[in-house]
Amino acid sequence: MSDLDLAGRIDRLESLDEIRQLAAKYSLSLDMRDLDAHVNLFAPDIRVSRELSGRAQLKRWLDDTLRLQFTGTSHHIGNHIIEFDDADHAHGVVYSKNEHETPCANGDSEWVIMQMLYWDNYERIDGRWYFRRRLPCYWYATDLNKPPTGDDKMRWPDREAYEGAYHALWPSWAEFWANPPGDEEPQVAAPAPLEEFLATMRRGAPEPKIRVR
Repeated sequence: MSDLDLAGRIDRLESLDEIRQLAAKYSLSLDMRDLDAHVNLFAPDIRVSRELSGRAQLKRWLDDTLRLQFTGTSHHIGNHIIEFDDADHAHGVVYSKNEHETPCANGDSEWVIMQMLYWDNYERIDGRWYFRRRLPCYWYATDLNKPPTGDDKMRWPDREAYEGAYHALWPSWAEFWANPPGDEEPQVAAPAPLEEFLATMRRGAPEPKIRVR
């Protein structure tokens, strides 16, 4: 192995660890409401809406959202898959199980639990890794004492229930339910190429529109 190959492999390992740290830092800074620490995890020109971009605009949006919707939160990250597009760009999926103390219009509060995943893009800028984008895809949000069986599993206090996009990224979900097994022997596709596991699962499907608040 050449010194160049070894340096590249070490850089990849260090990049993997730094990206994983990004997800952990995201949770801690969000839950502790350190908005400066939080927005500095994103690229300086992060897009916030069609018209707005930049960390200052992201901080304003977060401040408004976190004050109005939650008394407190706790984000617990789990499975994390990271794949590289090149040395300075990567994408990934992170599972997240979250808890929210959520005020109600009548003055009470509900303890809302949530299961979701983030579809991420990462970029290295001036030697450091940042979030280029996070797409939150939700399976459910519901009061702790109300199991979210049935449709429209996003159930926040004082709001109409709606569907999240937890399965919408992955064509396999609809295909599985649309194609029950027959008597013939199942066909098995070839394994996904290295660094293309997520792309193979996505199969070029469009990204869903996400309702974030």
